[in-house]
Amino acid sequence: MPIFKRVILTLGIVAASAGCDQATKHLANQTLVNKPMQSFLGDTFRLTYALNDGAFLSLGANLPANARFWILTVAVGAMLVGILGYALWGEGLNAAHVSGYALILSGGASNWVDRALNDGKVVDFMNMGLGSLRTGIFNVADVAILAGIGVLVVDGWVKDRKQKRLTAVSAGGV
Repeated sequence: MPIFKRVILTLGIVAASAGCDQATKHLANQTLVNKPMQSFLGDTFRLTYALNDGAFLSLGANLPANARFWILTVAVGAMLVGILGYALWGEGLNAAHVSGYALILSGGASNWVDRALNDGKVVDFMNMGLGSLRTGIFNVADVAILAGIGVLVVDGWVKDRKQKRLTAVSAGGV
């Protein structure tokens, strides 16, 4: 995939996804702070405001503040630069790869910006589940990261299946 198309695709996805995340976090800050949890769809979906000191599902929230800064701000920032570089200049990437990496980049960057603006904390506000089986509290950026991973996994699975079929056909199989 040519670099120009990679840049356009990456910028478009990052702008749309991070913009949506930041807009929903702004809405959460305006409407959910100091309010009781709101339940929708028979308590399948909940809105509740939380500031997360850690990473996904509060991983690392109990680390000392200095360690959280170095891991969640410095190391994650460096990793995001690496993901951007790979998405733009990695060899052999197709549109699905670039899209997957751009989604991961957009979610990571939006949470990284949130951390910079909120004294090392990220705004989370969504929760899903059935009965007592529930997710942790998350945000749109977390959804983007998981969607990006999903795109990469599905693309790899499809390519693997295609390669196995080609190998079977070339070996005289079905």
